Amino acid sequence: MTALPPLRGKAVDLTGTFARYPVPVGAQLPPYRRRELWLLLFAGLLATAALAAVVLAIDGSLTLSVFTYGLGFSALWGLAHLAVRRFAPAADPILLPLVAALNGLGLVMIYRLDLAKAAAAVRAGKHVPPGTAQLQLVWTLLALIVFVLVLAIVRDHQTLSRYAYTAGLAGLVFLLLPAMPLVGATINGARLWLRIGPFTFQPSEISKIILMIFFAGYLVNKRDVLSVVSRSFLGMHFPRARDLGPVLVAWLASLGVLVVEKDLGSSLLFFGMFLVILYVATERASWVVIGLALFMLGAVLSYKLFGHVQVRVDGWLHAFDGDNPTNKSFQLVQGLFGFAAGGITGTGLGQGSPQRVPFANTDFIVASIGEELGLAGIMAILVIYGLIVTRGLRAAVGARDPFGKMLATGLSASLALQVFVQVGGVMRLIPLTGLTLPFISYGGSSIVSNAAIIALLLRISDSYRRPASATPAAPLFDPTAVADSPTQVVKTT
Repeated sequence: MTALPPLRGKAVDLTGTFARYPVPVGAQLPPYRRRELWLLLFAGLLATAALAAVVLAIDGSLTLSVFTYGLGFSALWGLAHLAVRRFAPAADPILLPLVAALNGLGLVMIYRLDLAKAAAAVRAGKHVPPGTAQLQLVWTLLALIVFVLVLAIVRDHQTLSRYAYTAGLAGLVFLLLPAMPLVGATINGARLWLRIGPFTFQPSEISKIILMIFFAGYLVNKRDVLSVVSRSFLGMHFPRARDLGPVLVAWLASLGVLVVEKDLGSSLLFFGMFLVILYVATERASWVVIGLALFMLGAVLSYKLFGHVQVRVDGWLHAFDGDNPTNKSFQLVQGLFGFAAGGITGTGLGQGSPQRVPFANTDFIVASIGEELGLAGIMAILVIYGLIVTRGLRAAVGARDPFGKMLATGLSASLALQVFVQVGGVMRLIPLTGLTLPFISYGGSSIVSNAAIIALLLRISDSYRRPASATPAAPLFDPTAVADSPTQVVKTT
């Protein structure tokens, strides 16, 4: 790991006992913080250029409001930059600009879909539906508030390990809340939502973070037990039968989500997250084999027993058979037609017909992007997601404590799994699951929870990137030091 660049000037402590990095008086920003600021400016310019392209394609002229919105978007993420500089000044400088770029493109695409739906309603003589772009902008503001609060409150990620079992209980409660008769709400066939007055919220988005804290804390304490080998088969070492309890509990919990809430996406996501972090904790490939075997068993049982799973699988396998293209596979087929129309470079922002796909701004926003930005645009977005996951795993590798390693790995894996499941479903690689695309799809629950994930990853990266002298740690033995006498104590820093 490259050491942080030296800072000139006299260092002062701006945050008392919570200081994370010595900030010199009158000094300029460190190079990595200046890099973050420039990348954020580029993300703002990218979002402004995309909005200008949409407005120019539809209205034929640009107005001052385009640049006003672009300036406001840049200022919003500039405040997030100041929060990182204040609460985690040594954190990874790449994560925040990558997320800002995705959020900017998502807001523009949601606005473009609002315009397309409004135009289609006018042509059909129907009532113009309310737009969702402004509401998503409000959710973005709330997400950034949560982002700042997480950075400000969680000054040391290791303190979260003290509440691991409490987090596990809270995570299960959040998962079960939608099944309650008074507060739970069924939308589009899935019972995932809490309805509070005119607002709805998806608690599973919060529970995935809370449960990841529990998984990390539990496996840090139990990984030695779970790594014990019982017998070997085909070169793989398998655990003892009595140690299979955690995997079986996670498997049954994921099946419970599938049965009670009819949510295939969250079921896959929770079990996949636990399996990844279990493998990282134990370094036993046998756990992956056992997990995949349980997953296949659960998939077969779910297909045989539950009608909503049969509809998803049949619509996936036989999308173009019989009346499926105009019936249960209509959404999937229209999305594939959108990809075909976009080709390599796309039709151009504002020049396609993405509104033909149902739920184009949530489940199928990647198909809308594929139509207007083409394969090149999709690949660029997937590269950005890959960079976010890579930087998260880098924070996991650099973390100085086992809990931080587990937590960063699990959070990064949750983002990777969510992108794979969502994009794979739209591209007909796997059955549709209903998950949203992080930071791009319309949805307040998703963007708020994912903003909290990014804040935790920045906190963990700050803990290992800051100078060792600013990190209170137990003294380490220096093998190169030689004591003059048996009673002399060698101190190292």
